Amino acid sequence: NDTANTEIYTLSIHDALPIYTLGDMARRRREILKQLEEEGVLTLNKELDMPCLPQRIAVISSPTAAGYGDFCHQLKNNSKGFFFYTELFPALMQGDRVEESVLSALDRVNARLSDVDPYLLAAACAQFPLPILTGIGHERDDTVLDSVAHTRVKTPTAAAEFLIESMDSAADKLEMLASRLHEGVRNLLQQEQRKLSGYKN
Repeated sequence: NDTANTEIYTLSIHDALPIYTLGDMARRRREILKQLEEEGVLTLNKELDMPCLPQRIAVISSPTAAGYGDFCHQLKNNSKGFFFYTELFPALMQGDRVEESVLSALDRVNARLSDVDPYLLAAACAQFPLPILTGIGHERDDTVLDSVAHTRVKTPTAAAEFLIESMDSAADKLEMLASRLHEGVRNLLQQEQRKLSGYKN
């Protein structure tokens, strides 16, 4: 307990490697997003108009993924009775061939519009001609695909809810327009009837 012999040490950090502070995946994610931004494609998918009635849905998923089943169940059993047509474009969701597999699925979707490197996948999604909705089901950080997608939700079930709400909103607008049209036609008929009555007199 002799305080006279106590030494104080100071640690000064002059440099740190991002790989240790942010983690390799986070660093790579930042690099990809920066490259997409520099190439002017980062927000292209976000700039697309989401269809008012999103009924025909192309789904990229593993056919055996629990999230895919949840998504389809949620759409099929929506309380409003909206009909959705979904078509599965199978892809791997795990392993080192995910990017290649999803890119192939995107190509198959793209070939039907009228009816492997994470950057390549992100770039393909960012420039895809249909709005992309992600519901990957991850718990913590956003993925690169979340950042380039038109709309990002947490889970496949939330993606289904988003589509149902979009349909519900469109149905409300159509109902309001139909009501206004009916009221306008009735007012017009009443005006014309008054005119006819005036001609008789």
